[in-house]
Parts: sequence; structure tokens; C-alpha cells
Amino acid sequence: MTQPLPPRPRTSLPIAPTADPARRHLPLAEHARPVDKHFRPTIAVWEITLRCDLACRHCGSRAGRARPDELSTAEALDLIDQLAALGCREVTLIGGEAYLREDWVTLARHIKQHGIELTMTTGGRAMTADRAREVRDAGIESVSVSVDALEPMHDALRGVQGSWRAAIDAIANLRAAGVWVSANTQIARPALRDIEPLTDILFDAGCHSWQVSMTVPMGRAADEPSLILEPFQVLEVMPLIARVKKKATPRKIRIWPGNDIGYFGPYETLLRGTMPRGHMSACGAGRLTLGIEADGSIKGCPSLPTGAYVGGNVRDTPLREIWERAAALRFTRDRDGSDLWGYCGACYYGPECQGGCSWTAHVTLGRIGNNPFCHHRALEYLGQGLRERLRQVTQPEGKPFDHGVFETYLEAWPDDELAHARALAEHGEGFLLHTERAR
Repeated sequence: MTQPLPPRPRTSLPIAPTADPARRHLPLAEHARPVDKHFRPTIAVWEITLRCDLACRHCGSRAGRARPDELSTAEALDLIDQLAALGCREVTLIGGEAYLREDWVTLARHIKQHGIELTMTTGGRAMTADRAREVRDAGIESVSVSVDALEPMHDALRGVQGSWRAAIDAIANLRAAGVWVSANTQIARPALRDIEPLTDILFDAGCHSWQVSMTVPMGRAADEPSLILEPFQVLEVMPLIARVKKKATPRKIRIWPGNDIGYFGPYETLLRGTMPRGHMSACGAGRLTLGIEADGSIKGCPSLPTGAYVGGNVRDTPLREIWERAAALRFTRDRDGSDLWGYCGACYYGPECQGGCSWTAHVTLGRIGNNPFCHHRALEYLGQGLRERLRQVTQPEGKPFDHGVFETYLEAWPDDELAHARALAEHGEGFLLHTERAR
């Protein structure tokens, strides 16, 4: 049974800090190389405001207050023109909460005028029936509603009583308006037992797909390490998602594991068999994806921390030049395995996965190239009777997109838990189902 989430810990850090002004006039390489011109962003994820009407305890961006220097309407419309010229095929509007930016409908319509596919992600707190119709009329094809657990845990994680009911109502309002609806879920450690019963609710509500990822220790989540799964818990997460996938397929509901989940365990074909390689591949930041912050800062992935990965600002430099010439966006185009370290440095999958999700690796261990949340890695350690855990060694400073640093350590499995873990690894989702019903 899921235990109640303890109260938000006392801290001197503000829940919703004011972001620093954008870093400007960043250096760029003198010339674009052929490889830089070869890659173009398939999808851009655009934080159009950092303002938010929730106070989520696991929010990586510490959203709440608008940035002090967010793009004007004219600047945002010009950026849309540049996205189209760069060849971007899909834009996802996010926040904060995207609908809290007053001109979001104007921006959405301009994106659609370019023939770009348009989606939105929302917490749903104020996705009323009227707003849902605005979404439809703006041309947004699909909206992903964030739902992280059953009602008590979701409300505790999201920091607002009634947020779960609002999210479920948002799904109904959007569907009634004729908008396709999906759901997205972050798995926090205290909510792990809520995930499967939650998916039944989401499926019955009419979601066409469900994306699941793990809570990653960035922003407010780094203030509460107890929200973060231990690396060895991927042994339970992966068969859980596999079981949900088998339930979803007959209902023609798609399951999308996030980039931070998996990597070369036994469920890759089931969960990612339709991908070009049939399994998860290396980080696509700066090759397939583009992240835009509300102040015009550009990075290769929307989740990456601002400080290390912003390559330029569209107020200073055209988008195409930032994409092609910024070192912070080139890092996946240049990877040759030399930045792999720790377990990933010696792993025979290293040349293929390049250390997994760059976002997860960097905000957990302080740099890319070693990702402890790997199913293959957890299974290999299990074979040795060991499990990997995290210990926080530095705290975040309290700014949007900040993070602390953790270190990993190994310990022997307790005897009673080792037998269960090995049975789970051998029998997968069937064993998981049996043991959960027996509890």
C-alpha cells in the first residue's frame, strides 16, 4: 500500500525563485561543419513561460514565476518563422504552464500557419471547457496531461489540493472539445505502487497514449532525494511498464517510455521495437531535438540544465547559427565514447548508448557519460548479489534548472530481498503481478 508523502521539508530555498536574466552574447564556432548542417530538429519543445499555477515538489525547473525577460509576442512570432525555416516538424508548448502566457493562442496559430505539428503539455489545473475549446480552435492536435499518481499522492506531489481532480477533468474537457489527449507520468519513489492502478484510470478516461519517465534529481526534486528512485529499482520499473504495455496494446493505447528509462534490458524490443533500431539509442539532444527557454535561450534538449547547455540566445543570434555553431548543441554530434566513465566506461553497450540520457546523467552525477538508471547495469549487479544506490554529496543552489550532485555506491542485497529480486529478473512482469497481489 502506498504510504502518505511526508510534508514538504523546511528549507531556506524559495519554492518558486525568480530566474536569472538570460546569458547573452555567448561565443560560437567560426564556421558550421557539414555534420552541423546535416542534422535538423525534428521536434522543438518550447517553454513559452516559466509561470505556473502548481507548486510541484518534483519540478526540475522550479516553475512558478515568469522569467524576468521572456520573449515579447513579436520576438516569439519571429522565432516561429525561424523554426519553420530550420525545418522543424513538430513543436510542443510547455511551461511552467503554457496557457498562463496571455498570447499562447496567437503563438499556436502562427505555428500552425507554417504547417508544423503542434502539441501541448499541461498540468491541467485550469483547463476548463472554454480553454479546451481554445486549444482546439488554435489547431493544437494533442495535449498531454500530467498525472503522477492516484489522487492523494498526486496532490501531495503537485503541491495543490484538487490538482488530481483538475487533471482528470482536463482530460474530459479536452476530449469533449475534440482534442486528442495523452498522459504523462513521472515515477517518484513514493508513488511507485500507484502507477499501475493509475494507468487503468487514464486508459478508461480515453487517453490515446501514456508517456512514463522517472523523477530526475533536478530543481525541487533535488531538494528531496527521497522522491528519487534508487538505481536498483529499475528492476521493478521495467517489468511494471512492460505489463502496462501488454494491457494497453489490445486497447490501441501507445506506451512511450521516456529517454531516461531502460537501455538494453530484456524489454527493449517490447517497449521500443517500433523505433528505427528496435531499442533505445544514444541521446538525441542537438541532433533530433531542440529546447527553447522562455527568454530565448536555446539548448539541445528542453530538460538539460541551463548553465551547462545553453548555446545562445535568439535575441543575439539567428536560430540557425546557434543550432549549427554553438558548442553546447554540438556535443552529441561529436561523441566518440571518450567521455564515458564509471560503469559505462567499460560497458560493451557503451559505444551504442553513449551513457544513456544526458539529462539524467548530468543532474545526478554532475556530468554525462555514466547513467546509473540502466536496466542492463542493474541486472549485471544483481548477478553479483549487489545493488546500486545514490547518496547526495552537494545541494542545489535554488535556481531554475539547477541540480546537486550524487555519488553511487554498491551494497549487498539483503538476503530476503535478493531472492525476490532474482525471481523478478527471471520471471518478469508475471512474478511482479503475483507478488503485488499477495501483499
